[in-house]
Amino acid sequence: MPETRVITVEVAGQRYPIRSKLDAAYVAELATYVDNKIRAAADAAPASDGVGLAVLAALNIADELFRAREQSSTADGTLNDRASRLEQMLDDLLVQAKTTKTLSTS
Repeated sequence: MPETRVITVEVAGQRYPIRSKLDAAYVAELATYVDNKIRAAADAAPASDGVGLAVLAALNIADELFRAREQSSTADGTLNDRASRLEQMLDDLLVQAKTTKTLSTS
């Protein structure tokens, strides 16, 4: 199991020490993502203060998460529906094959 270490990242011009067991490159990637979201929020609302930009960025990230979850559950539902239909078709074919075999041997 990886040990906890301190990884320093920069977000919105501020350096933050992050204690994590995650890979340092991954944590840096997360920080870059958040930094980009804050920069986009600053472009959209230049009069906002740091906390306001952080809230806007957090809301955008939460929106992305919720949409991804919705797409995932929709995709899972579609796959489950297709699997159920295929299973039913196979069951029907097996019953039909069994019935045909029984009739032909009678």
